[in-house]
Amino acid sequence: MNDVYEIILQKLKEQGYKLTPQRKAVIDTILNNDHKHLNTEEIYDALKEQYPKMGLATVYRTLIVLDELSVISKINFDDGYIRYEIITDSSHHRHHHLICNRCGKVIEVMEDLLDDLEKIVEQKYEFKIIDHNLKIYGLCKECLDDQ
Repeated sequence: MNDVYEIILQKLKEQGYKLTPQRKAVIDTILNNDHKHLNTEEIYDALKEQYPKMGLATVYRTLIVLDELSVISKINFDDGYIRYEIITDSSHHRHHHLICNRCGKVIEVMEDLLDDLEKIVEQKYEFKIIDHNLKIYGLCKECLDDQ
């Protein structure tokens, strides 16, 4: 986690920003809930008890700055919310997500399942792929067991 802070701190400094307590709190909240994929309001709700003077607008502005610096990744699970996660390694693709249609559970798939497909697409279409985003919808184990 210290490496993540160093990268974030470096990116902030390069663009003339500081790691303010508010930015640190937002980053900590995302990192501490990294498998939950929190949206803006959920980040705000997690912070408001410890930081009662921090407003929702501050959270939005902080997320905009972090997104512009490519420190966070926006994720859309087609549920009406934009969710966030910290980008820990800029040299790799984002991981994939399995989304349960019944309970909404999100399971992260860390393996890059599309390496072979990317090579075919790049060769066939003479197109350099920089990133991709894969979401697979279905039923999680718990929902299957409840049937």
